[in-house]
Amino acid sequence: MFNRWMAVSIVALLLVAGCTKNDNTAVENEDEMTEIPEDEPEEGTNKEELPYQFPLTGVRTESKSGSRAVAVMINNDPKARPQSGLQKADIVYELLAEGNITRFLAIYQSEQPEKVGPVRSARDYYIELAKGYDSLYIAHGYSPEAKDMLDKGYIDNLNGITYDGTLFKRASFRKAPHNSYISFENIRKGAEKRSYEMDEAPSPLTFLNSSELGELNGEDASSVMVSYFNNNVFNSIYEYDEALEKYKRYTNGELTKDYESEEPVLLDNIFIVETNHKVIDNAGRRKIDLSSGGRAYLLQKGKWKEVKWENIDGKILPTINEKQAGLVPGKTWINIIPSSPGLEQTVSFDVKE
Repeated sequence: MFNRWMAVSIVALLLVAGCTKNDNTAVENEDEMTEIPEDEPEEGTNKEELPYQFPLTGVRTESKSGSRAVAVMINNDPKARPQSGLQKADIVYELLAEGNITRFLAIYQSEQPEKVGPVRSARDYYIELAKGYDSLYIAHGYSPEAKDMLDKGYIDNLNGITYDGTLFKRASFRKAPHNSYISFENIRKGAEKRSYEMDEAPSPLTFLNSSELGELNGEDASSVMVSYFNNNVFNSIYEYDEALEKYKRYTNGELTKDYESEEPVLLDNIFIVETNHKVIDNAGRRKIDLSSGGRAYLLQKGKWKEVKWENIDGKILPTINEKQAGLVPGKTWINIIPSSPGLEQTVSFDVKE
């Protein structure tokens, strides 16, 4: 699939070419308003002229979006692939659970797929990430630390332990624990049952405007591989499609796509974050530092650059020269990797000749 693939050391790339930084791609925080001026769009106007933006994608829309974010724990075991509903998520976080296995936190706001899953169990650091978007948090099961947080009401949530067979349905074509699914219809029913408010959108992220998009720079890379402990089953390859101007994602050689529709996951921002991980018990559960900030890589429009990451109001966001870096309007995937072995050993690029 990648006949030009070669793992190129990031250190070598930095020494030869440097990592170009452009302050024009880092913009200050805007007021938390998604309305963009004032004139009503005429019939036939393009997306750039629509008066509103979805807060987590920056994609323009005709009407203001007031939907609350919903964050769903999604299984990434090979027996759970392909998943359902991932292609509709605005943001996906990928982090290690126990062992060398990754799990997804998929955050939905601009789109609501009919079905999401397989749904998996909660961990405390995923709850923290969901809280940053004031999400309704969906999981099936929990670690002891996560159960304590949920029992204390730290975040509004629906859990399959309570609603297995009612809100959560078991698929016949897979075996437990890889067969728990929930529909957005049932998420809405559960929120109503628990009297959760669902009509307040999260605060908007920072997005590049059309002129800033034209000024994007960095080192060329047609694809990038993120390796979790050199485990091919959980390695991710992001390949930039120049015709679509989006990234496709592959795992273990397979395109990441929807189980039902076969629609691929298409991404506009790949954000790879390095932070401290520590195993805390005999089950291999981890403590992951999501507050200290540190090094990161940001991929946009087929180019990459080194940036910093910061936790800003509970969200993991890129910064350049201490200013938030604008995102390309669209969908974002965030890989959070251990600082040992770190970015140089975990991330490799395919460079076009």
